[in-house]
Amino acid sequence: MLRKFPRKIKRVVVKLGSSVIATYQMKPRVAQLRSLVEQVTAVRSKGIDVVLVSSGAIVLGMGELSKKFRPGDLASLQAISAVGQTILMRKYNQLFKSCKAKCAQLLLTWDDFDNRVRYNNARNTFNAMFDMGIVPVVNENDTISTDEIKFGDNDKLSALVASLIGADLLLILSDVEGLYDLNSGQKRVFDEIKEITREIEGIAGGTTKKQMSKGGMSAKLAAVKIASHAKIPCVIAHGESEDVLLRVIKGERIGTLFVEKEDKLLARKHWISFGAKPKGELIVDDGARKALLKGGNSLLLVGVHKWQGHFKKGDVVVVKDMEKHEIARGIINYAITDLNETGEKKGREEVIHVDDLVLSER
Repeated sequence: MLRKFPRKIKRVVVKLGSSVIATYQMKPRVAQLRSLVEQVTAVRSKGIDVVLVSSGAIVLGMGELSKKFRPGDLASLQAISAVGQTILMRKYNQLFKSCKAKCAQLLLTWDDFDNRVRYNNARNTFNAMFDMGIVPVVNENDTISTDEIKFGDNDKLSALVASLIGADLLLILSDVEGLYDLNSGQKRVFDEIKEITREIEGIAGGTTKKQMSKGGMSAKLAAVKIASHAKIPCVIAHGESEDVLLRVIKGERIGTLFVEKEDKLLARKHWISFGAKPKGELIVDDGARKALLKGGNSLLLVGVHKWQGHFKKGDVVVVKDMEKHEIARGIINYAITDLNETGEKKGREEVIHVDDLVLSER
């Protein structure tokens, strides 16, 4: 029996891991990439928009420069990424041209999601590329990213892009068949996951292929959470599976399907939860914690025990309890300089209005 997606797929984001892009010799997997590009072209001929979120720049750069080990300093990684990015896009251009199609590079940092003006501009750019029949090939802008604006992994980037463009499906292709059920006593892949519980998160582990990739199943599950809260179903599947994109869209039961959340977070609250990078944190007392978790309440200054970070009015901050557990995120009404100068707390303006607050236990 074929899978049933909640709506007709008109727009899909495909994330390609480094192991899908490159060999262990750190050279392009030409045959595999050709197959994937041919599948993208076939999907586009059916009127479906496709975005590729492609890893591989750093590993291909390492191969080009004969580097056996991934450097630890940011400047070296950025230089290597600059070399690898040209190799990656040259190969994509060649392959799409052979299919009589066009692609274009789109490099993003977290600033493009954190800033609402740039966020909307990025969406407009994607839509313009779709209208022109161009396949966007997205990657993190590793050559300029700093620790403050890095996504951390392309799994998260792919989920944020899927949310940004209103995708109907996120397909994460890696070197695993899906999420393995390690408690079954045999190598079995979950067919469908309705909710990512703590037990499911406990099954996931980090990557062991440090030279090839940075994520792992835990990073993929974090990405799935982002997409599922935007009501986007996700499939994790093996990149070498024959005609994997065509078969997944058709509904064949390959990989693991993660069902979207029934209650979609509104665009603004989804951005607060996942799109904006927090600029600081507030520690609240037990009374404020209970009021927030009850729901429907703003965070008042009287309940804030202390604060830290570098935030201004309108930035997103993390709200934590006295045990340093995250309980919410929200848009703050004060700059940190204003809080530092605050004397009497009673009767002051709300620190975070309830409409700008999202509980972390979503």
